[in-house]
Amino acid sequence: MSTPADTPRPQPAIAPLAERDLPQAERIFRVAFATFLGAPDPETFWADRDYVYGRWRAPHVAAFGATLDGALVGSNFATRWGSVGFFGPLSVRPDLHDRGIAQALLARTVEQFDAWGVTHSGLFTFAQSAKHVGLYQKFGFYPRFLTALMFAPARQSGAVPGASRFSALDAEKKAEALRASREVTDSLYSGLDLSDEIAAADAQGLGDTVLVEGAGGLAAFAICHYGPKSEAGEGCCFIKFGAVRATPSAEKDYGRLLDAAEAIAVSAGMPNLMAGANLARQEAYQHLAARGFRAAFQGVNMHKRNEPGYCRPGVYIVDDWR
Repeated sequence: MSTPADTPRPQPAIAPLAERDLPQAERIFRVAFATFLGAPDPETFWADRDYVYGRWRAPHVAAFGATLDGALVGSNFATRWGSVGFFGPLSVRPDLHDRGIAQALLARTVEQFDAWGVTHSGLFTFAQSAKHVGLYQKFGFYPRFLTALMFAPARQSGAVPGASRFSALDAEKKAEALRASREVTDSLYSGLDLSDEIAAADAQGLGDTVLVEGAGGLAAFAICHYGPKSEAGEGCCFIKFGAVRATPSAEKDYGRLLDAAEAIAVSAGMPNLMAGANLARQEAYQHLAARGFRAAFQGVNMHKRNEPGYCRPGVYIVDDWR
């Protein structure tokens, strides 16, 4: 018997994503993005990287699942970097688009940002998709500058003066490095804090964090992902987040940081170094381009209330909010 056209469709239930649902959440994520991008084999799309398990295990990430009739049909991940929050990947079963599932997940995500009290929030999405941009605008996010995902061959293999690795430190020195990393990011945006991201990458074996010392202490750091459990993809060392303290030597320290990240890529056997460069951070982007980085893909950052946050000239940060 057919359902009358005016019968209300059941609404999705939104709840914290359970561990038992992770395999299905990962499958939905792969199929949804592969379908949108026109990949030939959705079931194996992005099988060389992980955006679900690692984020679900991280203490600074809130994961939400959407269910219909008891079955998982979508998920979203909200990440907190201190005073900054972003979300993604948001994915919904392709056969259930336009059923309000994404909007329900977004409503719960915005509630989480409010509960955390973040002062800046946003997302990264497909710049060419009016549908995606329109959806997020309904929740107060405004499209701003492009973010280019840039690649360059990793060739630097020698030691970089003043550089060390977080994984090589003892517990006391790790705690000090985390404190120093907060000082670096706070100099760029009040309350921005990547210490949980550094600790999660270390605990889960997702790669390593390079630390670059300057005259006054820690000058810069970069969280580098590589390997199949990470977000990097095969053959890549991915700088998930890199930042340079706001000082007169910031540009020079930025170059040293990229040298150190490249050296990590070479030591890990990764032929390419990948970094996300928001074009609002003009100097950071232009330095990458002059160094030989080339854009392989670009999307758009959308910010709550159209605020710049730390995406502004003079800020030496590389990241992307995928």
